[in-house]
Formats: sequence, structure tokens, C-alpha cells
Amino acid sequence: MYMNSNSACALHDATTNSEIHMASIGSLHFLPPSSFPAIKPVSDCAAILRQTSVFIRTPPQRKTPSVIRKAIQSQSHKNCVYPDPIPEFAAAESEKFKAELLKELSKQRETFGNDLRMVVDVCAEIFSEFLHKDYGGPGTLLIEPFTDMMLAIKDRKLAGAALAARASLLWAQSYVDRDWEDWNSKQHK
Repeated sequence: MYMNSNSACALHDATTNSEIHMASIGSLHFLPPSSFPAIKPVSDCAAILRQTSVFIRTPPQRKTPSVIRKAIQSQSHKNCVYPDPIPEFAAAESEKFKAELLKELSKQRETFGNDLRMVVDVCAEIFSEFLHKDYGGPGTLLIEPFTDMMLAIKDRKLAGAALAARASLLWAQSYVDRDWEDWNSKQHK
């Protein structure tokens, strides 16, 4: 950067006589650029100035156990309460799931071959069990039943385990919470 002689002298005086303010981002500290002559002044404080920046890295601060304990205690009183599973909803949704999954997986009959009905039965059984025991409405759809489906299909040496589990999960994400809300809105009328 080139400056005229007056501004170069003023800038040099300001940077040498002012306080240095440090900025921080995480464990990285940044000292703002300072200007100083790159070469000796030619005449009346005329100089070529260059910018320099200094970065200083400090080790990250560790949270003490008391800070962590306080954070856990502040969260522990915020328990969410979900309603118990509704057996009638679970039965109806299980049947809907089974029919829709069969329809969806039938599009890829070459992947499943003769195992299609057994794969759908395994998925429907596991999903029904989840709906009857664990599903309490929106916010309670878990991933475990879908991983259980994939493992059960593989254990039985049936075809298309990953595809069936994925199709089951996608269907559940799209319909279960909405169906539960519809079911409950009809029950309260």
C-alpha cells in the first residue's frame, strides 16, 4: 500500500501509540494488522507500508465437571411426556403399513423373488410390535425397528434386506405421525 507522506506518518504514529485490541474465535486469537515501514523513510516520513497480522493459538478450555453437571441437571427437569401407545391405532396402522409396503416392494419383484411376502411379513411384524409397545405419537418414531427389520431379514437369509428396511422407514416417516394425528382428531369428535 502506498501513502503520501502525511498520512504515512499519521498512521505510523497512531499504530505505535495506540492500544492493541485482540479478537478471538474459539482458541484462535487474532491481533489486528499493524503498519510499519518496510524500508527506511525516503523523505519527511514517506514510506512504503506493509500490513502484518499475528495469529496466536491457545489450547481450548476444558469444561469442568461441575459445569457439565449443572448443564445436565438443568436439562433433567425438562422431561417430555408422550401418551401411551393406542392399540387400536397400532392395529389399523400395521395393516395399512403391510399393504402399502407390499405394493411398494412389488415394483422390485426381481430383487425379492419368491421372498417378497416373507420380507413384508417380517417388516410388518416388527413394525406392529413397535407401534403397540413404543409409539406414542409424533416425536416417538424411532430408527430401531427399521434396523431390526434389516437384521431380521438378513438373519433369515431373505433377499433385499436394506431395500425393505429403507422403504419401511420412508413410509413411516411420511405417514405414521400424520395418521396418528388424524386418528386422535377423529376420536375426540
